[in-house]
Amino acid sequence: MSIATMFEEFLGNLKVDSADQISSRYGEITKVLNQKFRDSESTTANTLQVGSYGRYTGIKGISDLDMLYIMPESEWINYKDGKQTQLLNGVRDAIKARYPKTDVRVDRLVVTVTYTNFHIEVQPVFEEFDAEGNTQFKYPDTYNGGSWKITKPRQEMQAIRELNVQKNKNLRSLCKMARAWKNQHGIEMGGLLIDTLAYNFLNSTTEYDDKSFYYFDWMCRDFFKFLAEQTDRDFYRAPGSNQNVKVKKKFQKKANDTYDLCLKAINSEQDSDVGKKWKKVFGRSFPMGDALQKSAALESNSWINTEEFIEDRFPIDVKFNIEMDCDVTQNGFREHTLAYMLLNKLPLRAHKKLRFFVTKTDIPQPYQLKWKVLNRGLEAERRDCIRGQIESDRGSNEKHESTDFIGEHIVECYAIRGGVVVARASIDVPIK
Repeated sequence: MSIATMFEEFLGNLKVDSADQISSRYGEITKVLNQKFRDSESTTANTLQVGSYGRYTGIKGISDLDMLYIMPESEWINYKDGKQTQLLNGVRDAIKARYPKTDVRVDRLVVTVTYTNFHIEVQPVFEEFDAEGNTQFKYPDTYNGGSWKITKPRQEMQAIRELNVQKNKNLRSLCKMARAWKNQHGIEMGGLLIDTLAYNFLNSTTEYDDKSFYYFDWMCRDFFKFLAEQTDRDFYRAPGSNQNVKVKKKFQKKANDTYDLCLKAINSEQDSDVGKKWKKVFGRSFPMGDALQKSAALESNSWINTEEFIEDRFPIDVKFNIEMDCDVTQNGFREHTLAYMLLNKLPLRAHKKLRFFVTKTDIPQPYQLKWKVLNRGLEAERRDCIRGQIESDRGSNEKHESTDFIGEHIVECYAIRGGVVVARASIDVPIK
């Protein structure tokens, strides 16, 4: 399998697999609001699909969907004077009356309608024109007594669409691959920030204006180098609208680490395990390649591969941050944290006790925590102790282990909220 074929298959694996269900839900909500505000049965009029789904940059597992409902101009007089909460409550009540068993609630700027694997944030808006004659929307903000704010999603969608055409349709592909990277490495980045950074990168170079899948490995390498070299800042300007896009968490270090992974993968292009190296960048959706698949099928191991993958159990859509560390103890006395030992290159020996724990998170309750401990290397295979099963947390947000034998070990934790993995973290545990 060529590298071009691998990337083409990878993009196919990222395709949103619930598009029919999403469109149906959009239509249902649109019809309810058209009935309430316009006495219409239309499932498509007066609505705008925005966000990653509207920009065609979302991927499989997408859980946050955004929808604008364009209010009749005649209704402005009823809500313009401090009636933001009343407008959102009216939208909520209309949807709830039609679907009483669905979780529908007001959340400051939007009405959130929660389904099994995704939720739709419905934002009622009033359409108007800016000074240049371009359409924009006023939306309600209920914070601190209420106000009206401006959003310009049509300009953002148009900017993405136009540059995507100029760049041989590579912009949307890069946005999707960047989302897979974000989900694999647990990076808290909003969808519009990802699209903005991908836009800025391709807009800064002509190198990939006429390139296709065969050059996607180089394009990804250069993109992560571009991210790693970004200076720290609080926000970027969105393409088209020029509105602020918040930076929630620094991403440069992980981008730099990923750049190194890309270099290793590119240097191994002729090797049978090149797909395995790209999986370290993008996760399980990246194909292994024919040679490695055949090798795995023919291989007769003396050990059982018991590893489980969170992607096979839940959709992944990382939107929050979670961080973890580990206390290292022996004979009941705490020696160091694992992060301190790795930073100072102190060897981690066998026969130590380990306590992995969450140090920081911004995930709102409720959420579930799950753990995975994976052993790698010849000793793990000899002992038939690969492990890698996904286990539920017992309520303490910590996991106790011991350093029984040498080798490379990995401990991961996953936070699940609303049936979706919304944050993840991992620690390498090199026992010498």
